[in-house]
Amino acid sequence: MQLRQLHVGCFGGGTGLPSLLGGLKLNPWLNLNAVVTMFDSGGSSGQLRDELGVLPPGDVLKCALALARNEGEARRVLLARLPLLEHQRLSGHTGGNLLLSMMEQYSGDFLAAVDGLRMLLGCTGRVWPVSVQRASICAEYDDGSMTRGEVEVDAGQLYGRHVRRVWLEPDAGIHPGAAAAIRGFDAVVIGPGSFFTSLLPPLLVRGVAEALAEVRGPVILVANLLTEGRGMSGFTAADAAAWVSRTIGRPVDVLITNTGAPSPEALERYAAEHKEPLRLGRLPAGCEVVEGQFWRRDIARHDRRRLAFALWSVLSGRLLGDGAAAPAASV
Repeated sequence: MQLRQLHVGCFGGGTGLPSLLGGLKLNPWLNLNAVVTMFDSGGSSGQLRDELGVLPPGDVLKCALALARNEGEARRVLLARLPLLEHQRLSGHTGGNLLLSMMEQYSGDFLAAVDGLRMLLGCTGRVWPVSVQRASICAEYDDGSMTRGEVEVDAGQLYGRHVRRVWLEPDAGIHPGAAAAIRGFDAVVIGPGSFFTSLLPPLLVRGVAEALAEVRGPVILVANLLTEGRGMSGFTAADAAAWVSRTIGRPVDVLITNTGAPSPEALERYAAEHKEPLRLGRLPAGCEVVEGQFWRRDIARHDRRRLAFALWSVLSGRLLGDGAAAPAASV
């Protein structure tokens, strides 16, 4: 077996993608690329988008911090929120969001701002905004109602409406730099993260499916630990794989799913929010399932180290030869 550096693209946003990147960046055989959703409409990012006319910086910032040379210190400084100031428009935003927004306004190019931040932080890997065209995620529910915006789509399913379809409005095209990067990936990892508002949006961008069609290696989906409210009652990991496959026009080759569980008290707390452990469901033939105990604490987060080892096992086994899959024993 000949070891070589693998170019891996990780798609998503929210809190899931940075956690994934933080675990994978320690592997010297991986060249990491984060392809990040750009359709955040809530919190500081949404406010800066509305008030300053900039692209929402939050998801890109968190991914850059996860890849930073000194992640802990970078997060402590750049995720701190500014106190009440005389200039009220700046109050309450994180320092990192403001920094990235100012760099965008100064350079006039969001990708240049992202690259500048990456160099300042000494990032291991690249962060690609999937698109620099402004758009919002929209959803239609089973009852025929529709809504627009990340926060609103999440709220709809949280309170019991089942998502029938999602789309971007207006239609957004892929950034040429991201398209070129995707075509050079050896493999693609999608998830974990909020399914309809963090994972699907970057895959809905015009040109992403065409770029992914040129990736010769596997598409790997990391299944979430929980469903996300009443509207996802009965939703399974197999359902997630089917949604992703329809969206990108090619099958999910590998599904990584959790078999671990936290304390009964933690499960009760999530059940009160109408969130339940995500079941596997019935997968199509040809989709490999990798199972492991990734839920190790009471908070619903994948164990970084275990997930990173599981992914290396899949990637090395499929791209470098069966002999490289041995690290899976540590999961």
